[in-house]
Amino acid sequence: MARPRSFDENQVLRIARDRFWSAGYAATSVEDILTATGLGKGSFYGAFGDKRKLFQRVFDDYCTGLIEVLRRELDGPDEGAFARLRAQIMAIADETAADTCLRGCLLAKGTAELSEHDPQITAIARRTFDAIEEMLTACVAAAQRAGEISPDADPARLAALLLAVLRGIEALGKAGGSPASLPRIAETALSLLPTPKTAPSH
Repeated sequence: MARPRSFDENQVLRIARDRFWSAGYAATSVEDILTATGLGKGSFYGAFGDKRKLFQRVFDDYCTGLIEVLRRELDGPDEGAFARLRAQIMAIADETAADTCLRGCLLAKGTAELSEHDPQITAIARRTFDAIEEMLTACVAAAQRAGEISPDADPARLAALLLAVLRGIEALGKAGGSPASLPRIAETALSLLPTPKTAPSH
């Protein structure tokens, strides 16, 4: 009969996530994680396999949580869809501008560092970006039905553009770009969304 684990697995995952997030995958060693969590090698390998498997689990959990948060923020009735879309995009820009430690987004960081060598990380990242794009598309379509965005536009194309803008904002933030410029980029992108044409006066 297996002995019950004497540590809080979720706490270990949170600590490991923060180590990977701050230092990156390659710069975080198993010894770093053992020191930060207080785990012995036997407990670590027995629970998580190895560093790569631990990162894959942390990355998957992070991406799942990101999707859940975005869904809560964007889902809702057609009325107010544009306000929800705007609030979310501006929040991401503001959070990136406030990231003075330049930690960036774990999704972007993990994808950039490992996607070339780790098919599982690539698959998780692709699934996450696809889910974000689908939610943005649905929110744009809702704003179109509410008359806040032109119905003539392709909602999927607008969503892809917004996702690219958000990824660009996060990349600029990670590179130490001017914090004041990031919300302005978001504002500009939102202002370029096509609005409904007014009916001609008679």
